[in-house]
Amino acid sequence: MPFHLWQMSVQNKRNKKDPSQMRHGYTTGACATAMTKAAIQALVTGKVSNEVTIYLPIGQYATFKVTAYEMLDGRVMCETIKDAGDDPDATHQARIQSTVRFLKKECIHLDGGVGVGRVTKAGLPVPVGQAAINPVPRKMIVGVVQEAIENFKLGCGIEVIISVPDGEEIAKKTLNGRLGIIGGISILGTRGTVVPFSSSAYMASIAQAINVAKEAGCEHLVITTGGRSEKFAMKQYPHLPEEAFIEMGDFVGFTLKNIARKKIPSVSLVGMMGKFSKVAQGVMMVHSKSAPINFEFLADIANKIGVDEATQQEILQANTASQVGEMLQGNEAFFEALCKNCCYYALNHMNSDINVSTTLYAMNGDCLGKAENIDKLDENDWHRG
Repeated sequence: MPFHLWQMSVQNKRNKKDPSQMRHGYTTGACATAMTKAAIQALVTGKVSNEVTIYLPIGQYATFKVTAYEMLDGRVMCETIKDAGDDPDATHQARIQSTVRFLKKECIHLDGGVGVGRVTKAGLPVPVGQAAINPVPRKMIVGVVQEAIENFKLGCGIEVIISVPDGEEIAKKTLNGRLGIIGGISILGTRGTVVPFSSSAYMASIAQAINVAKEAGCEHLVITTGGRSEKFAMKQYPHLPEEAFIEMGDFVGFTLKNIARKKIPSVSLVGMMGKFSKVAQGVMMVHSKSAPINFEFLADIANKIGVDEATQQEILQANTASQVGEMLQGNEAFFEALCKNCCYYALNHMNSDINVSTTLYAMNGDCLGKAENIDKLDENDWHRG
């Protein structure tokens, strides 16, 4: 799911339900596996079941309804409607289909049909040219096929085609195009279930985007906190390819560690006052509930670069970091100090030989200030609060 949609959905739903009361849903991989099992059973017996039960990687059984089917020319297609539970998932209510037929040769052939993307860039867990059916769902689907071959004592092969009729349209709401997955969505899932507001899923998509950028030969990555800051970043770095831009959301530390692990030589942080005033203090998870804005720290930075005491008092009375940004707009020294602090804490967090830059923007797109090409910690310049 794309970062900005994930964040918007979280904002919209945050106050509606207690997270402990939220329903878990099922992955596209689990749905595809269940429909494959239902279609094979129908192919062998000539009868389509109303529902089918599979065993999930998480270690539990799950039952799926067969909401539509078609039997024609030696093929059987079974369809279910994906239920993502209370997760704000772009694929919620998607139609997931599996079409199976017998093959003369004893083999299992698995591929993607309409609405399942195809991989065109290296760095993903699926080789270039193959359908975007990730390793765990692939293993699950092949597993139910092998089980059917053994249970029904079949002396032939089986072809499985996974389709998502609205997949190409759904994919427009995801980062698939940037990752090089063209023509539809990915068939995903490592657990079989979807956990509402799962940060692990979000972090996995960040790591995947960094892998794709590395394989594409990117030596300079630009990490942003959301769609708006990414738009500003793309104007600032027009020479960089699309893969070089990574929306990290609130996961600053996780993203930086992954970039260091991949030995990317240069990284630029682009964002706005709210979250980056936290990074400047060394906060690497910048969700609003994880760390409040520290106005004393911002006043200390202002004091350090010679801002008058009256303005420092105004900073202490501010309601938001953006308000502080408006107060000091035009004071390059203040924003440069803040950006340098972001760079120092990023370098310290990565503990790696890397070149770091930071740029701060106002909400309207005005550049407030920047610090560029910082590759060493300067203890005399580093304001630790």
